Amino acid sequence: MRRSLAVLPLLLLLPVLAVPLCAQAPEPAPAPDFSELERTVLDEMSATSTPGAAVAVIQGERVVFARGFGVASLETNEPVTPDTLFRIGSVTKMLTAAALLTLVRQERLNLADPLSKKDKRLDPKLGRLTLDQLLSQTSGLRDFPVGNSQDHGDEALDHFVEWLGTQDSALVPPGTAFSYSNSNYAVAGSLLTRATGKHYADAMDEILFKPLGMTRTTLRPTMAMTYPLAVGHAVVERVGLAVVRPLADDSRLWPAGYAFSSVNDLSRFIRAVLNGGRLEGRQALRSGVTEMLLSPHVPIPTNIFRNGAYGYGFFLQDDRGLRRAEDAGELPGYGAEVRMFPERRVAVIVLTNHQGRLQKTFDKAFDLVLGPKPKEEAPSRLQPIRMTDEEMAGYAGTYVNRESIELFVEKGNLFLSRGDSTSVVNRIGEHRFRVRLRGLPQPQEFLIVPEAEGRPAYLQMVLWVYRKE
Repeated sequence: MRRSLAVLPLLLLLPVLAVPLCAQAPEPAPAPDFSELERTVLDEMSATSTPGAAVAVIQGERVVFARGFGVASLETNEPVTPDTLFRIGSVTKMLTAAALLTLVRQERLNLADPLSKKDKRLDPKLGRLTLDQLLSQTSGLRDFPVGNSQDHGDEALDHFVEWLGTQDSALVPPGTAFSYSNSNYAVAGSLLTRATGKHYADAMDEILFKPLGMTRTTLRPTMAMTYPLAVGHAVVERVGLAVVRPLADDSRLWPAGYAFSSVNDLSRFIRAVLNGGRLEGRQALRSGVTEMLLSPHVPIPTNIFRNGAYGYGFFLQDDRGLRRAEDAGELPGYGAEVRMFPERRVAVIVLTNHQGRLQKTFDKAFDLVLGPKPKEEAPSRLQPIRMTDEEMAGYAGTYVNRESIELFVEKGNLFLSRGDSTSVVNRIGEHRFRVRLRGLPQPQEFLIVPEAEGRPAYLQMVLWVYRKE
C-alpha cells in the first residue's frame, strides 16, 4: 500500500488484498453450453437499443466463446463478428500501462524517477511526477474535459502535455490521494514517445500489439477504417437511434481512451494477463508485467467499489468471494468493458456500438463459468450524525475538478449541487458523508479531507478528488 498518502488513517479502513499469482491456479473446467448467454445478450441488446455487440469469454489459456451479435451499422446492416473493431474508450489505459511496464522491465524506464529525468522539456509541475503516480492515478492532476480535438495528428499529444503544464492542473500534491484522470495517461503516453523516439501509436504497435499478435488493434482511425468497423450509435431527438457523426477522435488523449480493437484481439492481451504473460506457449508479455498491472497500488476510499483499489490501468474490487479486476470505457456511441477474476483465470469482454453497459450479459457469463453468484451481505449503513450550523458552514463552498461541485447550507441542512442535480448531505463519520447522486443506483459516500488548520482541502467522491476553492 502506498505509504505517502496524506489520509492514510482513513484509507486503512479499506484493507486491500493482494492478487494471487494467476499462473498458480488450476486449469478451468471444460467450457459450458453458452446458449443461455446468447439469449441474454440478444435480450439485453433489445432492451438497451444496442445495434451491435461482440462478446468473448476466456477460461485459462483458451477463448471458449467469441461471437458477434447484431449489426456494425444500422445504415449498412453489416454483421458484427469477433474481428469487428470497436472504439474501446478507457480500456485503452490497461494497454498503455502494459506497454510502459514493458519498458520498466527492460530497465528503459523507472517507476520512481521524476519524469524530467527522461523528458527535460516538461514544465516543472509535471516533471516532478513519477510514472508510478501517473499509472496509479495518484499524481493529483485535474481531469480536464475532453472531446473532439481539431488537431488529429501525432503531435497533438505533445501539444496537450505542453498546454497541461501551463494550467492550474494540480488538485492536491502528488501521492496524496487517488483521483481518476485522463491527463495522467496522456502524460504517460507522452513519456512512451520520449523513451522510444516513436509516436505513441507506433510505439504501441512495436512494444505491445505486434508481440501479442493483435493484428487489427490500432490508435489510428485511418488504419481502423480499412477493417470491418462498428460505428457508434446514439439516440437523436426526433430521429431515434442513429449513427454518431463525426467519429469521436481526440489524439491528445489516445493513450487514455481511443484505441480500436476487437474481442479477438483483446482476448490475446487478456489471456496473456491471466497467464503470467504467456500466450500460446511463449512469453508474450515481459515477466512481471502482469503482477504490476494487477497489484493494488492505492485504495479507493469511496464506496463506488466494494473494497476498491486501483492497480495500473485496472480497477480492483471484491465480487463472488474473489478479487475482480476490470476497466470500462465509453465514448460517444461506444461502450467497452473487460472484467476478469485472476484467481480463477476467467474473463469476459463486451464491446458495443451504443453507449452503455450490458450488466446482465456479464452476470450470465460468469454464472456459467464460475457457478451462481453467492449471496453477499449488504454493507452496513451508518446512521446520520447531526452537524452544527458552524460545521456545515465550514464545509460549504466550491470544489473543482472536471466539473464544479457546490456545498451550501439551506434551512438547517447541507446540500450538494452537481450539474443539474441537488441532494441533501448526511454526515456518517469523521470526514465521511453520504449523498444520492443522479445516475448512480446507491447512495455515494464521500470524504471531505481537512488541511492541518482544519479547513477543507479537498473532497473525494466516486473516482475523483475535488479541490476546495
